[in-house]
Amino acid sequence: MNRLAICPGSFDPVTYGHLDIIERGAKVFDQLIVAVFNNQSKAPLFSVDERVALLEESTGYLPNVSVDTSKGLLIDYARKHNADAILRGLRAVSDFEYEMQITAMNRKLDENIETFFMMTNNQYSFLSSSIVKEVAKYKASVSDLVPEPVEKALQKKYNKKS
Repeated sequence: MNRLAICPGSFDPVTYGHLDIIERGAKVFDQLIVAVFNNQSKAPLFSVDERVALLEESTGYLPNVSVDTSKGLLIDYARKHNADAILRGLRAVSDFEYEMQITAMNRKLDENIETFFMMTNNQYSFLSSSIVKEVAKYKASVSDLVPEPVEKALQKKYNKKS
């Protein structure tokens, strides 16, 4: 049985916290699709195409991981790809309330697709794309927070803006 999971997110930009979940998910599932979604409530720094490219560069060493995009509902995307599961990362208890609501709605829409939660490693429990962007904006080092291609892309973005 080939188990496929979707790991959704906005990934603006991808961080080591995201990669922690992706790497560990790739060990649990036979195939993992990292799906970039546009979060309507956020103004992204990187375009969807830029985020896909950064994810592909950052996950290229994982043979069972692919990167894709979607504009629709996550559950429709998961159905379209015959996914068995949705993989979500949790940093802290504060993430759980929001994730529980999304999971309940997804379950209502399709009870055959399970959601798996994975706790991020403690060293990344504080980490978010928003924090990374804030730190990078003020030219502080983010080298221990994001892969090198992401760090370079952030420097390029913020050097343009200043």
